[in-house]
Amino acid sequence: MPDLAAIFKAYDVRGVVPDQLDDQVARDAGAAFVRILDAPRAVVVGHDMRPSSPGLAAAFAEGVTSGGVDVVEIGLASTDQLYCASGLLDLPGAMFTASHNPAKYNGMKLCRAGAAPIGLDSGLGEMRELIERGLPASGRPAGTVERRDMLQAYADHLLSLVDPRGSRRLRVVVDAGNGMAGHTAPAVLGRLDVDLVPLYFELDGTFPNHEANPIEPANLRDLQAKVTEVGADLGFAFDGDADRCFVVDERGEVVSPSTLTALIAVRELEREPGATVIHNLITSRAVPEIVREHGGTPVRSRVGHSIIKALMAETGAIFGGEHSAHFYFREFWRADSGMLAALHTLASLAADDRPLSQLLTDYDRYVASGEINSTVDDQAGTARRVREAYAERDGVELDDLDGLTVDHAEWWFNLRASNTEPLLRLNVEAVDTATMEQVRDEVIALLRADG
Repeated sequence: MPDLAAIFKAYDVRGVVPDQLDDQVARDAGAAFVRILDAPRAVVVGHDMRPSSPGLAAAFAEGVTSGGVDVVEIGLASTDQLYCASGLLDLPGAMFTASHNPAKYNGMKLCRAGAAPIGLDSGLGEMRELIERGLPASGRPAGTVERRDMLQAYADHLLSLVDPRGSRRLRVVVDAGNGMAGHTAPAVLGRLDVDLVPLYFELDGTFPNHEANPIEPANLRDLQAKVTEVGADLGFAFDGDADRCFVVDERGEVVSPSTLTALIAVRELEREPGATVIHNLITSRAVPEIVREHGGTPVRSRVGHSIIKALMAETGAIFGGEHSAHFYFREFWRADSGMLAALHTLASLAADDRPLSQLLTDYDRYVASGEINSTVDDQAGTARRVREAYAERDGVELDDLDGLTVDHAEWWFNLRASNTEPLLRLNVEAVDTATMEQVRDEVIALLRADG
């Protein structure tokens, strides 16, 4: 049996196929899933366009039905489409995807009925233990598999939440990166009064054009070039499972996900004054500032979708945003949807005469490094070295909410280990470029120094 501890992560399952994740692991996971849920009436199962995804999804469905539970198979789907199906049908769900990871990876994102999150501490750990101990036969009659198309219902629900019609027709470039936005964007954006310019809509899990990971600048270059080439008003880039959305303005400049978080937060606070907004600890300082200025209550969170969703449920938050371009909506079962974030952006721009770059100036206050990844042999030792370098400095505060955050009046940085890859991730923000670069370079030197 593969080492399950290596693939059962903080908030999903992810590994190399077939060395770490194969059909048998998926089958066992399906059987374990229905046991931790105490035999639900059915489970929704969807998958992305990776070559291994249909087989893994089918094996998982076999595990579910072996436990006497029915399966609603929705086929090709984005992750937020799976969450929508879970919410509309009030059923637990399983999505087979490795999101932005390279083609050799696959994984599963699991949720309870109503898209409620499942993480390592809320079900994944128990599933892993059940699989490792061995799963005896359930003794129940096998469940059945029903095929159901939920794409139209997904589009209908999103468009019921945001009306992007405005006073002008927009030209929009969408880079699907050969991922699932090639499936969902035509269904949603194709219904709008926009001039849609598609890039890489062909579903291909080998990612022939570029990796479907828009947090890496190289993967945004084609979108940036196309936006300026066709004179578009903006561009959207989605990751492989299309639950994340990055935005490019009319100049071809990348919009910070923190800026988009602030924009959407203001829109949601207009709808519900005084509401709570969640932001993870790597979003810009501008986010809590702007939330307070518009009468809302900002709440700082650790990184991760199961963590954010649980905190939204606890606080009743209307919206949540992460630096990685995950955006969560209470009216979307507190789940993340890149497409819903795109609709909010379109609605704001369509109702304003200004170009996007000018519309966003009120939300963009600081200079950020973007996420900088460093591969190190000793993650814990390297992080400790950084902590020791800053612990005694004047005017500096340290906290451990998620990794190491070092906070100063003019700058801050966070250093944390990835939950899905063997990396340390650094994010730096400051009041100006020179200060940001100074702090960034100092921390990088510490990270990459010979122990």
